[in-house]
Amino acid sequence: MKTYVVGGAVRDELLGLPVKDHDHVVVGATPEDMVKAGFRPVGKDFPVFLHPETQEEYALARTERKTAPGYKGFVFHTSSDVTLEEDLVRRDLTINAIARGDDGVLVDPYQGQRDIRDRIFRHVSDAFAEDPVRILRLARFASRYPDFRVAPETNALMKRMVEEGEVDALVPERVWQEIARGLMEQKPSRMLQVLRDCGALSRILPEVDDGHAVAPVIDCAAAQGHELPVRFAALTLALEVAQVEQASKRLKVPTECRDLAVMTARDRVSVGQAQALDAAALVSLFERCDGFRKPARFMQMVLAAECANVGGTSPSPQRGLLARALDAARAVNAGEIAQRSAAEPQQIPELVRAARVQAVHAAIGAEGRNDDQP
Repeated sequence: MKTYVVGGAVRDELLGLPVKDHDHVVVGATPEDMVKAGFRPVGKDFPVFLHPETQEEYALARTERKTAPGYKGFVFHTSSDVTLEEDLVRRDLTINAIARGDDGVLVDPYQGQRDIRDRIFRHVSDAFAEDPVRILRLARFASRYPDFRVAPETNALMKRMVEEGEVDALVPERVWQEIARGLMEQKPSRMLQVLRDCGALSRILPEVDDGHAVAPVIDCAAAQGHELPVRFAALTLALEVAQVEQASKRLKVPTECRDLAVMTARDRVSVGQAQALDAAALVSLFERCDGFRKPARFMQMVLAAECANVGGTSPSPQRGLLARALDAARAVNAGEIAQRSAAEPQQIPELVRAARVQAVHAAIGAEGRNDDQP
């Protein structure tokens, strides 16, 4: 029985990047051998075991055979006679098909080190075409390693997969999972570009497949380290509200991301023009966006809109003004106003709103006076 570290751990070590997780392949063993050695079985589709001390995953070397369309149509075969090379050939990219033995020696039968040196994403074998998720994974890797380019033959293979309908077999949850992970990498626009180049973007997210205008916006959101809801809102902020709702429904986007994206698409122009709005208009904006109950979400919208309006390299004037105005409006004691107006309850909403407008007006006016002082 021999064990090897494989995949991302070896790849990132060769790239000089921090290694987060270690995946291991075990050659020459059976499930019974692993249990006897103290490993705990956890795999459902194929034998995977947790190390008794480190809790890292150890998978038996395996081969696989395509049996149906989509990414779930596979039958796996594990046996003590499956070789390391047979296990590695089923992997997606050459840079992920490198193994390191316990002695530190690298096993690289598919020239992954060469492609790391040349910064190329290249598929290991034509088996790449059997799993459409690999298109999404490659695109996500492009957003993580933006200096890599896709090998022409790999892009051609992905185009053929799209044309043959493999991408259409992907379930929405898996598409969203990969897109969300790509949005959280350092240059999400590279993910969109790879998907666009092979024709997959028009199948899975056609709403943003109309050029490159979104690239600097979403890369700005990433450069600022914004959270996923803000990045998704940045991705879709130039769309019509109906388009955002349509895309979110199709991909089963989580509610938190969908709601912020819809709000940003609807009100990003008002955010950009905040300095020209009077106190009443600002209060209307806060009401429309539920800013009194959810001030943090409102400011997330401001961050997303900021990426388009000023590039997001520094806090915009709009951000400061909106934050101060919202704080002033939220400081109004609605309960106290309600108590004073208990005899005429129908007037309470109007009185609360008037007090908020007055508070915002005072905050904006005070800000201006302070700015004028020497």
